[in-house]
Amino acid sequence: MADRDHIADLDAVGQRAGYQAGELSPVEVAEAALARVAAGEPTLHALQIIYADQALAAAQASEKRWADGAPLGPLDGVTVTIKENVDVAGEPTRWGTAASPPVPAIRTAPIAERLYAAGAIVLGKTTMPDWGMLSSGVSSLHETTRNPWNPAWNPGGSSSGAGAATAAGYAPLNFGSDIGGSIRLPATWNGCLGYKPSYGRIPVDPTYTGRTIGPLSRTVADIALAMPLVSGPDERDPYSLPDQPIPWQDLDIEPARLRIGLLLEAGTGTPVESEVSEAVRSAAAVFAAAGATVEPLDPFLTPDLLEKVDLFWRVGHWNDYLALPEERRELLLPFIAEWCRAGEGLGGPEATAGANAQIEIARRTLAATAPYDLVISPTSPEPTYPAEWPMPSNDVDHAMDHIGFCMPYNMSGQPSLSINCGFTADGRPIGVQLAGRRFDDRGLLAAAAFYEVNRPASAVRPWPKITIGQ
Repeated sequence: MADRDHIADLDAVGQRAGYQAGELSPVEVAEAALARVAAGEPTLHALQIIYADQALAAAQASEKRWADGAPLGPLDGVTVTIKENVDVAGEPTRWGTAASPPVPAIRTAPIAERLYAAGAIVLGKTTMPDWGMLSSGVSSLHETTRNPWNPAWNPGGSSSGAGAATAAGYAPLNFGSDIGGSIRLPATWNGCLGYKPSYGRIPVDPTYTGRTIGPLSRTVADIALAMPLVSGPDERDPYSLPDQPIPWQDLDIEPARLRIGLLLEAGTGTPVESEVSEAVRSAAAVFAAAGATVEPLDPFLTPDLLEKVDLFWRVGHWNDYLALPEERRELLLPFIAEWCRAGEGLGGPEATAGANAQIEIARRTLAATAPYDLVISPTSPEPTYPAEWPMPSNDVDHAMDHIGFCMPYNMSGQPSLSINCGFTADGRPIGVQLAGRRFDDRGLLAAAAFYEVNRPASAVRPWPKITIGQ
């Protein structure tokens, strides 16, 4: 019998293989995962709520299905987490902030419904910062989430707990959400994979322009295993895509056929640090060495467009602030309260300009990337930063200066992901962003799978060790 550390480190494909061979039980996996969580949480604070009893009950039901030869599918018995902004009927959805009234959700969101229906073992909800508008694990609702590579470092956000949970090995699949980099930024700073599918690929409820749900994981194969079960239309999401016959398991690709754009400057925001630029160039060189055509791509985002989108978000959340009961407004994280206050007093023209800027970014992104099968860029211009900082800049006036590489693909709807491509001299992970053509999710994952296997040894290190023992 394998020890619990080994079991907790299994990826989703490995868990499933163990069940199929009759060598592993979903109950063993759930117990090992919960033990890993118990060992990590006093330091990491990556889970807002732990479903210990529910997870064990789900594991027992899965164990019986496997014993009867009737599993529900490839995720039956696989451990997962969901983000705390995912509605589960009967539970309050707090959105990372103490300011949210603890009102139970009326219905369960599509992503949770599909995971439950697939027989997945949902271990709990991962943390996020207030309203999901910070790239960090700082929150007024729970203790600061920390990075498993070093608790002094920031895990990023807003899928902060999902990123930390992936690096710590809580579960092989940790579903986050992304409106300007909230999956990919935690991926780069936690050294894992973070996949933002095409807009609408996984239905979102409640919907919002650019908001996309996707998994953080340690392997491309795990993402490919999950996507068929969580994709597809839902009437609650008017932007959800129709069913498509995507061969998710086909991760073959011919790199020599690829035309790749290499984007090393976002056009606005924080300048790219030299260690990040060097690591991204090395990632592009892996594709070039396999015969791909790699060409420099000029920036297509401008300071004016980024500023207008930031202001649009501030106006929206200022309205959310005003909608709070007065006694709850003071519970909001002060940084967020100050950030959204910039929307006070702005009217229709300013808000409309922000909405139009999102459309213009979509147009520019699609036009600039149209000649390419793949665009390679930094995920973030900088590595991770102190855990206590709400943003990489630690400056409310420059809160969004780091999202210039990520946010355009939320607006254009193109699939994109972050995969680790190196480490700084002091050991902080560096992610490279790969972005594909609109709706070509399979092609993007295939490119990531190629890089995953062929990246240099310097881009891979043993995962942070959280030992649970026997």
